[in-house]
Amino acid sequence: MPATAIVLAAGLGTRMKSALPKTLHKIAGRSMLRHLLTSCESVFDRIVVVLGPDMDAVRREAAPHTCVVQHERLGTAHAALQAVDHFGDGEVAILYADNPLIRPETLTRMLDRRAQGDAALGLLAFRPADAARYGRVIADDAYVARIVEWADANPDERAIGLCNAGVLCAAAADMARWLRAVRNDNAKGEYYLTDAVALARAENGRVAAVEAPAEEVAGVNARTELAAAEAVVQGWLRVAAMDAGVTMIDPGSVFLQADTQFEPDVTIEPHVVFGPGVSIASGATIRAHSHLEGCVVGPDCIIGPFARIRPGTTLERDVHIGNFVEVKASTLAAGVKASHLTYLGDATVGAATNIGAGTITCNYDGVFKHRTTIGANAFIGSDVALVAPVSIGDGASVGAGSVITQDVAPGALALARGRQVQKPGRALAMLAALRALKKGQG
Repeated sequence: MPATAIVLAAGLGTRMKSALPKTLHKIAGRSMLRHLLTSCESVFDRIVVVLGPDMDAVRREAAPHTCVVQHERLGTAHAALQAVDHFGDGEVAILYADNPLIRPETLTRMLDRRAQGDAALGLLAFRPADAARYGRVIADDAYVARIVEWADANPDERAIGLCNAGVLCAAAADMARWLRAVRNDNAKGEYYLTDAVALARAENGRVAAVEAPAEEVAGVNARTELAAAEAVVQGWLRVAAMDAGVTMIDPGSVFLQADTQFEPDVTIEPHVVFGPGVSIASGATIRAHSHLEGCVVGPDCIIGPFARIRPGTTLERDVHIGNFVEVKASTLAAGVKASHLTYLGDATVGAATNIGAGTITCNYDGVFKHRTTIGANAFIGSDVALVAPVSIGDGASVGAGSVITQDVAPGALALARGRQVQKPGRALAMLAALRALKKGQG
């Protein structure tokens, strides 16, 4: 049976208090909408996203999936109905973009439950630690009798722990019929998707509930809920990384992205933050308080502590990046060492080269960025400024404190600093004169 997912993403998210559409707020570097679409893509044959008017950014995020517009926000059933022409045959599941953490396994269990053939409608339910104001799922033997909203529930019904997650699944023709039959005779004058449960029951159809983990179906409608979802996803990502062979000394202090990639035998020390687009090869160690984003870290590299690796950087095997070193848009070949207080931006550094403490590549002239090329087996002394564009040849050395503005030939020693002058006894004479002056003022 083909299966279609209808993702409702037309909400404005006023409780977020943000100009950004709610579903574009990010969890572990990935939008809420993209989290849900990623889960759906591994389960459903077709995905249709229902947008509000003028939500071009959401449309771009939903690509390449079909989008339809709910021009008037008249409720969840009305939103789903806008996609009815795309239901096709087979199963239709209706989901909410602000329930971004539903995992593929849970969606598969819902479809499998429907495939048993004894229930006309399937829904996701959950048991939160605090049921609060969620709608309650009232069971009748093995099936759902009705859903009671918290405001309408009596004390006995409010004591029920099973709550409605809002996700529904049914045959396409049945879902379309029920959506068209939903009425808006309620306090808000809206068309509620949950009314499909009563409509299915009115046709003597059975409704089956599939329990989902509470952390997967919690809604995200405010910044506090966004933070709670972030904590959930970070927990999942940390466990997945450790299960794949990564050592985390203090997992709770490490922050990952949804796309962070690790090979086995990587070690992550405490308080490390990964931005988007990071890949770490086997044997690498990321030491404490480092920040990495948009970079490739090769085998057996050592990064940090207190290092920053910025986008466009590739570190090949056994590169050592030490404390307070920043690398941006650079390629460092095998065995390069930059151990202290260094900035390497828009640079290419050859194998086994040593970069001394305090060295910087002066890559920006106020308008354009320029590249620095350093060959293999070179030695750059401490406190060197390499004014790009400039090239340092293989095996060359640059003396400490130099400002290099011209290319250095392979094997050459470059010195670009003022000549040292020494005047014997002058320091003692100056000190005596100053002390005499101070005593006279005294």
